[in-house]
Amino acid sequence: MTAQTAEKMNMAKGEARCPNAPSTQDIIAKDSVAAPGWVRSESYQFLGDEDIPTERYYEEDFARQEYQNLWTRTWQFTCREEHIPEVGDYYVYDIGRKSFIITRVAENEVRAYYNACLHRGTKLRASGTDGCTSEFKCSFHGWTWNLDGSLKKAQCEWDFPHVKAEEFSLPQAKVQILAGFVFINMDHDAPALETYLGDEFMSHLSAWKLEDRYVHCHVSKIIPANWKLTMEAFMEAYHVIETHPQVAVSNADANSQYDFYGEHVDRFISPLGVISPHLAGQYTEQEIFDQFTIGDSGGVSTSQQLGENDTARAAMANMFRGMFEEASDSDLSHVSDSELLDCFSYTVFPNMFMFAGISLPMVYRFRPVADDHRKTLYEVFFLRPLPKSGERPEPAEQQHMADDQSFVDAEGMDDGFGVILDQDTENLLLQQQGVEASAKKGLTLGNYQEIRVRHFEQAIDKYVSGK
Repeated sequence: MTAQTAEKMNMAKGEARCPNAPSTQDIIAKDSVAAPGWVRSESYQFLGDEDIPTERYYEEDFARQEYQNLWTRTWQFTCREEHIPEVGDYYVYDIGRKSFIITRVAENEVRAYYNACLHRGTKLRASGTDGCTSEFKCSFHGWTWNLDGSLKKAQCEWDFPHVKAEEFSLPQAKVQILAGFVFINMDHDAPALETYLGDEFMSHLSAWKLEDRYVHCHVSKIIPANWKLTMEAFMEAYHVIETHPQVAVSNADANSQYDFYGEHVDRFISPLGVISPHLAGQYTEQEIFDQFTIGDSGGVSTSQQLGENDTARAAMANMFRGMFEEASDSDLSHVSDSELLDCFSYTVFPNMFMFAGISLPMVYRFRPVADDHRKTLYEVFFLRPLPKSGERPEPAEQQHMADDQSFVDAEGMDDGFGVILDQDTENLLLQQQGVEASAKKGLTLGNYQEIRVRHFEQAIDKYVSGK
């Protein structure tokens, strides 16, 4: 038994961290421009070490229970406000077989109508569509509803004396708008969105000003794996050294910090500009800097010579600060090195990732495919700051990638990042097939690096059980 192994055995469960390597907070503490409180916070505790049963990833009954008890009771991101800026604008959002028309009925009011005619059930608007209207008319028999959801016309009204107009308004889901995102919840007894997310996360979110961004690029693809497996592929940096070896030279993967805030939010912080502990001592600071700028990013064609005492992380922060200041015509001298460089990934339960910081402002969304719970609709939204004029550009149209198509092909997608997404998703078919083929009926998780997976699955268990 090594001394390190003996030391770990004497630690409380979950306290072990990457040995002989600085923590995320150690790395950030050395930055030239100090990080704000939301970056410097830590919130981890041991949540157990039991295996996660694999049946939940392929059993139809488990998927049925999710539709009954989870999707009907949780807050879900449906669209951005810029998708429906004017009165009458609408956007169709589906989750499983449920479908909603998200529409602006007044300058400061958005509603979510169940997308079905109350006569014979025809969808009032096709899935995947958006537009602007003054009414919702059924294409089958012409029954029509006003923008406010009230019944406008029942064709051959004389034949429906049993239909009372005041009882035939379109049913609605609960709606809240937060940081420019439109959320819905089918449970009208659900807590307010702010309560659901918790005070700690709300304080983080308020610092990011995501309401002052717009959708610059929107890419989607069907992934051949259950939605939970697909989400969990992005919840840890443990896979970086094997799945993304090209970024490990400048990604402190095993140093990453993992936190959770209440029941519905967790995160990791993965520092950049610092070598992976797996490769410690194998590269100079100059080589780390060159790998990130020239060898990986694809966005910089020339490097710079670092001084004898310069670090790759400090040089990268200065480079990013200059690039982003020029691109946004703004002063970022007060913005911390960590916000400029590091990857901040927050899970907002059940199916949304928010990435904070300056360099990677984006959102992921994951939805089970309605007719096949072994497949996931995976979406990436890139958010850019509003132009200096304050005028909000039109949100980007969704680009749907074919099953065999690379993310690199998406217009507006950085080639280096597209390769990373390809690597992240190429493992998933093998994992889906593996959990179904395995004689071992559970997934074994690390106590720290995979805590987000456990935190997520414990929330799944609560909702599926109906608690």
